[in-house]
Amino acid sequence: MLRFIIRRLFQMVGVVLVLSFLLFMWLRSLPGGPVSAILGERATASRRQALEAALGLDQPIFVQYLKFLQRAIQGEFGISTQVLPGTDALEIFLMRLPATIELSFFAMLIAIPLAIPLGYFAARRRGSALDNTSIVVSLLGVAVPVFFTAFLLKYFFAIKWPIFPVSGRQSGDIDATRVTGFFVLDGILTREWDAAWDALMHLALPAIALATIPFAVIFRITRASVLDVLDEDYVRTAEAKGLTLRVIRSRHVLRNAMLPVTTIIGLQVGALLGGAVLTETVFSFPGIGQALAEAFRDKDYAVLQVLIMAAAAIFVLVNLLVDISYALIDPRVRAR
Repeated sequence: MLRFIIRRLFQMVGVVLVLSFLLFMWLRSLPGGPVSAILGERATASRRQALEAALGLDQPIFVQYLKFLQRAIQGEFGISTQVLPGTDALEIFLMRLPATIELSFFAMLIAIPLAIPLGYFAARRRGSALDNTSIVVSLLGVAVPVFFTAFLLKYFFAIKWPIFPVSGRQSGDIDATRVTGFFVLDGILTREWDAAWDALMHLALPAIALATIPFAVIFRITRASVLDVLDEDYVRTAEAKGLTLRVIRSRHVLRNAMLPVTTIIGLQVGALLGGAVLTETVFSFPGIGQALAEAFRDKDYAVLQVLIMAAAAIFVLVNLLVDISYALIDPRVRAR
């Protein structure tokens, strides 16, 4: 098992290095470049030349990349010029990260407990009304863009019927104590139940909107996986031996069906950032998704660097954890 983890770690480092190079080349191919973003209207020829020399942009491209990599390892990505002018880009990422983690956690907390049981029962009752209805719902979850779902939820449940807050993470009149940066958890730890409830109400609509795609994908993979397992010879053999339905479900069906489901859950967790950009923008939820949208709009290259690199690293790390969990579930994976 240790050898398997070490091998995956080396692969993860290689992937992050390739992604860092692609990010570096892409940012320098954007119109205007970091010099124009910093100088703005003051971008005279002499100032551009001086700033390019100061930033090392007049050096060969591979020298620039090695210096960029060295600074990235040290956590130096530059200073924000637009999102929070004068603030270190890494600090912006650390400030916004808890909001996105909290949102993603609650989105998956909605998606997984609903998708896996529903997928299992739909497969057990193939062709029934439950199966057909759940398939239609899952298709809608995949087909409808997450930002459209977010707008619908916001219009009906925050504006037309003001059940939930319209935007933000917490009401301005709540005097909450900050401990971890996770507002719901902070309210629980400090026993400020009004703050925890208010933060949870602010999370409800964004989390539901963000949960629609992972719910649909996990449901469909669970259903398909359970259907495949139910047709296996060892399930029919277990039934012929007279094993109880509970043993067959837990030991033979669910455990084997969970292998592809585990993989897809990990991929969905890593991909949540893409949906978070749109969801956080619609609900003005101050996470890294909203910061990424602002950095793209305002050409804040320092913030773009740290957020994209961090998102890539998180995605790769989540996939590493998925590989490890996959190996724990199925010992055959470790031998490959």
